[in-house]
Amino acid sequence: MESGQVTRDGVVMRDPSEAIRAGVTYALSLPPPEPATPQPQSIPLTILFEDRHLLVIDKPAGLVVHPAPGNQDGTLVNAVLAHAAEDLTGIGGEKRPGIVHRLDKDTSGVMVVAKSERAHTALSEAFATRDLDREYLALCWGLPSPTSGEVDAPIGRHPIDRKRMAVVERPGERQGKHALTRYRTERGFGTACALLRCRLATGRTHQIRVHLSHIGHPIVGDPVYLKRTPASAKTLPPATRDLLLAFPRQALHAATLGFKHPVTGESLTFSAPVPPDMQALLTALGGGS
Repeated sequence: MESGQVTRDGVVMRDPSEAIRAGVTYALSLPPPEPATPQPQSIPLTILFEDRHLLVIDKPAGLVVHPAPGNQDGTLVNAVLAHAAEDLTGIGGEKRPGIVHRLDKDTSGVMVVAKSERAHTALSEAFATRDLDREYLALCWGLPSPTSGEVDAPIGRHPIDRKRMAVVERPGERQGKHALTRYRTERGFGTACALLRCRLATGRTHQIRVHLSHIGHPIVGDPVYLKRTPASAKTLPPATRDLLLAFPRQALHAATLGFKHPVTGESLTFSAPVPPDMQALLTALGGGS
């Protein structure tokens, strides 16, 4: 009998849904399961630091961190398995890299990956307790007022679109979780745009994207939280405006990550330069290099 077929009394049934009868014995042959373990794939990585416990990379925009429906391969996990397979000592009984935090597919910047159980445990604790320093650069529409401040607003699932996050009325298990983002304007481009330096006091899904949209300054190119052409775009020359409006991803970059080495205790800080596509926007706005 071929996999996926159903037989009744030894006869293969063409349409089992219409021929189920009480008191009859059926045999169902299921197809073999797909391997659950991601496979190594040779994908280039920009490595900022590596030892036997850690791997710190500058993740490019477009690279998914972990296999998931719709992105079963071609991910950061596949790349790390190919790059460091011999160095992985095992996490949770499996020879795999330890993902302790994530960046959205189209967010670029610094990420750390654990290569050992000891590093994975310690780094997971550091991210859970916010015992680290994370700084992002975000190019947003408009000029925030005040130019420096914080957004303290709980984040939860959008009440209608479950694929989105949203600021909710009050914190709580069902309404949302506490979220705090501190920002400072690094550079303003008239009233059209601003380059913000954002620090996370919490680590909610899409936190910076949601918070900046909430205060009326969505990130340039954000396909989820920028739903219409911002009024501030009208202040730009047509060519510059068209360039920013056509940007295919959120202009968000994880610029700096600082933490204590999970084994040695040494304070480590890593930075990654703004990627070329985002730099092109700053140059067009008059921000130079």
